[in-house]
Amino acid sequence: MSGLLGSAVSAADKRAAFRAGLISGRIQRLPGAFNPLVARLIEEIGFEGVYVSGAVLSADLALPDIGLTTLTEVAGRGQQIAGVTDLPVLIDADTGFGEPMSAARTVTVLEDAGIAGAHLEDQVNPKRCGHLDGKAVVPTADMVRRLRAAVSARRDPGFVICARTDAAGIEGIDAAIERAKAYQDAGADLIFTEALADAADFEKFRAAVSIPLLANMTEFGKSELLPARTLESIGYNAVIYPVTTLRLAMWAAESGLREIFEKGTQAGLLDRMQHRSRLYELLRYERYNEFDSDVFNFTLGRNQ
Repeated sequence: MSGLLGSAVSAADKRAAFRAGLISGRIQRLPGAFNPLVARLIEEIGFEGVYVSGAVLSADLALPDIGLTTLTEVAGRGQQIAGVTDLPVLIDADTGFGEPMSAARTVTVLEDAGIAGAHLEDQVNPKRCGHLDGKAVVPTADMVRRLRAAVSARRDPGFVICARTDAAGIEGIDAAIERAKAYQDAGADLIFTEALADAADFEKFRAAVSIPLLANMTEFGKSELLPARTLESIGYNAVIYPVTTLRLAMWAAESGLREIFEKGTQAGLLDRMQHRSRLYELLRYERYNEFDSDVFNFTLGRNQ
């Protein structure tokens, strides 16, 4: 019953798949999963990977995205999600949860959690949401030390270390490009350019940087929502949709709860709910039943 209680694919193989995808010429689409069941759905629909957003993890704990979550919380949720999907999981590691030595430990902990890759950002610690104003970035040299520490701590060379720069909205796109080049020199495998405005910005970044690039298509932020095929044609290698599933779920939950509050029944909501049979399908109930029968469907013979 391989893969029933967890992923049938090793962490090393997921990392290899992620790296292969980044150089395949096809954009790798990574919707955010706010829990393991959503990751299972992302895989079933056919996406190339799963993303775990720091903003979503914070929101799930009813906290703002200002660096309040801990490495333990992030790694724990990442391990739960990576454990149920055969897809590679990229996780948001904020600023590495402290100084360069903390960034190094972050990589080892996330490796042990079965994660395929993590991104570290150049914001001042504690950070804030990348699409809010008032952010501050550390000097380039400080981020280079952060990245070098993370790279030096990596034990599986397949683990993808992504460098995120928030400098475009603070110092300008040219400064962000120069930072990206320095981060590449420090050992980053992938560059995440936060809060670019439009296709022209993405094109400018792509023309200037030689390693794989990741785009963030988050809603209600500073970036135009470009289709994956447009980003692919520009030459981007990966795209994340970090908060989309949480926003969809919370909108549905709020509207449904308000209707129950006002009408006293959920009877009018049934056509907006996932059916029990569909939930059981995602949970693989039938396979568990088969497993149970295979293990326990036996009779005791007499001692001879």
